[in-house]
Amino acid sequence: MHSYRISGLLVESELALPGAMATAVGGPADVTVRYGAVPEALPGASASGPTWQMEGDRFLLCIPNIARFLLAGGRSVVVEPASEATVADIPVFMLGTVLSLLQHQRARIVLHASAVCVNGQAVLFCGRSGAGKSTLAATLAQHGYPVINDDVCAISIEHHQRPVVYPDGRKPKLWSRDIERLGLAERRGERVRRHLDKYYVDFGGRFSEPLPIAAVYDLHDALPPIEPGIKRSNAVDATLTLKRFAYRQNMVTRLDQWPLYFKAAITVANSSAMFNLHRVRDFSQLAALVAALERHWIELRLMEATA
Repeated sequence: MHSYRISGLLVESELALPGAMATAVGGPADVTVRYGAVPEALPGASASGPTWQMEGDRFLLCIPNIARFLLAGGRSVVVEPASEATVADIPVFMLGTVLSLLQHQRARIVLHASAVCVNGQAVLFCGRSGAGKSTLAATLAQHGYPVINDDVCAISIEHHQRPVVYPDGRKPKLWSRDIERLGLAERRGERVRRHLDKYYVDFGGRFSEPLPIAAVYDLHDALPPIEPGIKRSNAVDATLTLKRFAYRQNMVTRLDQWPLYFKAAITVANSSAMFNLHRVRDFSQLAALVAALERHWIELRLMEATA
């Protein structure tokens, strides 16, 4: 068995997960992952889609030509590979879609977002796939702001004075061309999938405890006539941001969890700061973007100005 700490959960897995950060066993597992037979259908399914079925606390997911996954109660995952040749491609789906669905089963708020640490607090960047979340987080890591989460953030608003984000324990994923442009060749790790020119990048550093959320940015392209800049979101926009970037929105709907997301949006907006960030999508502008964010963090008193 392999042991990992992912989004605050101790995961024990028969399947090696190269993109996850291994940990020493620290108590009973919150989640177990094992190989086994997975049915092609769930008798009596209450809801279904082209690749999934849901029945009670069980969720069946089929990734064509890769594997079938059976999730139960947010506690266990059974994996049946389509063939021996596809085993190497399973971890990226396990670390993304499968574990995010499992966290939905645990009634957690899951967002499409990356996060970095600024003076012991989490700063989140929301955006859809391809919005540049990982590239921005990697750039900030090079400037001394460690990556906490890549692409997926699990948030809790319960049992804490402020909303917190769980460090996800997964390594950032970057395209080969972006790794070269950012000068990260020495940190490049294993390929994310066969025949995909995308790799895990290890920045070192590990976070185990949840971090309070200090700010959330909604990423936008600065296209004329819109100028680059940062503008605070109002309460309505803040609510829509968390709804828009909920991970697997159909799952939120099927589990009737939108009230939880609306509550989270209000809590985050009241206790943290939410902003729209318009920036130019150009590698030559990344240094200027980091400088703009640092000035903004000084204004928010997340960090002090340096001489």
